[in-house]
Amino acid sequence: MSVPSSFDGHSLDGQPLVVLTGAGLSTDSGIPDYRGPGAPVRMPMTFGEFISGPGARQRYWARSHVGWGRMKRAEPNAGHRALAALEARGQVRLLITQNVDGLHEAAGSNALALHGRISDVICLSCRTVSSRRSLQERLEELNPGYAEAHRDVLSRPDGDVELDDTSGFVVPDCIVCDGVLKPDVVFFGENVPAERVQRAYAAVEGCAENGGVLLVVGSSLTVMSGLRFVKRAAKLGVAVVIVNRGTTRGDDLATYKLEAGASEFLGDLAGLGQETLRGA
Repeated sequence: MSVPSSFDGHSLDGQPLVVLTGAGLSTDSGIPDYRGPGAPVRMPMTFGEFISGPGARQRYWARSHVGWGRMKRAEPNAGHRALAALEARGQVRLLITQNVDGLHEAAGSNALALHGRISDVICLSCRTVSSRRSLQERLEELNPGYAEAHRDVLSRPDGDVELDDTSGFVVPDCIVCDGVLKPDVVFFGENVPAERVQRAYAAVEGCAENGGVLLVVGSSLTVMSGLRFVKRAAKLGVAVVIVNRGTTRGDDLATYKLEAGASEFLGDLAGLGQETLRGA
């Protein structure tokens, strides 16, 4: 694509898009991000820490128990709805998200969730997948009143909260084999499943054939799970448009970088009325 002197959503009208979204897209739904302007420094639990022993898992699930009640109430915002509309029209060829909150799916999109979804739980022994909602019920039974007692603690991006003292919190095991339960998401220290990566690469490579654009929205591209697709696009000569408040690791590879809010830009691109974008 040629770089226009004045760039907004209309500059991409009619062009095939592969879209990569990050946490900045969900901030308008009340979910904080890790690296946006003004965001405090947060260190998510690594996979190595999670499997290191019962104490680490107690910390994780206590924080998640409190935070889940908040995240499950989050609703898709105007940006999610705009992308769902663009996908329904056929302009978005693949929507790739680094987010685990499930808000793209709630808005009606068929998203490729690189890091999985926080709504699922997996047993590390028998690999049985169950719902986070059913686990929440078990956690409430084992820890009555716990979430209410910690209702004032701060939320974190991955559905947990800022909570230091988690002593006494009871963590259930897998109901099938008594194994260790883990959210079915990719932790730091784990690899994104190869089939997801290959599907995303294929979509980016398709842009080189159909004149498509890789549109990155609301991601700092700090981790390689997303940055690799920008690198591949740049190598193939595919136009890369980055819409994000603040710098990203992909800025030097971008055809165009726009400092703008995700919802505003996507609403402009989709051309939807404000009532539609608000979900009215």
